[in-house]
Amino acid sequence: MAGANSGTRRQKPNILITGTPGTGKSTTASALAEATSFKHICVGDLVKDKNLHDGWDDQFESHVINEDLVVDELEDVMEGGGNIVDYHGCDFFPERWFDLVVVLQTENSILYDRLTRRGYSGTKLSNNIECEIFQVMLEEASDSYEEEIVTAMQSDTIEDINDNVASLTEWIESWKP
Repeated sequence: MAGANSGTRRQKPNILITGTPGTGKSTTASALAEATSFKHICVGDLVKDKNLHDGWDDQFESHVINEDLVVDELEDVMEGGGNIVDYHGCDFFPERWFDLVVVLQTENSILYDRLTRRGYSGTKLSNNIECEIFQVMLEEASDSYEEEIVTAMQSDTIEDINDNVASLTEWIESWKP
């Protein structure tokens, strides 16, 4: 993982935790926020709570996020640092916001079970499994951010999540503005 920021004036780093739905983003982000006293920003909840969307997509059973509204909503918050942003997409966030981009990955059969327990089926289920198989989120993160700030972490078990939170907490403690 990258150890220092790239010239920012923030006193604390910002971290993006991304990955296919079901990989443990919210669980990891919540645990990390608790361990570090950072603010956990779940973009999906923010979109719903503040109406930062352009309506509902019946096929995927989700809101159609308005990326510009989300960026506008978060701009001032991100400047201060100390944020853990949790979202399954990452290519629309300004690169300057993040000091570390974590892509959580989960073995396909485990992910399938998690998503079906959430009620995913049909196109929504198959598209998300395919995204994980083809490492779409890792590719998106690698295309959107500097290579040295992007890291992939396995997230199959509670032990994986605990190990990831411990590693990320260490990274935060060693980060220097």
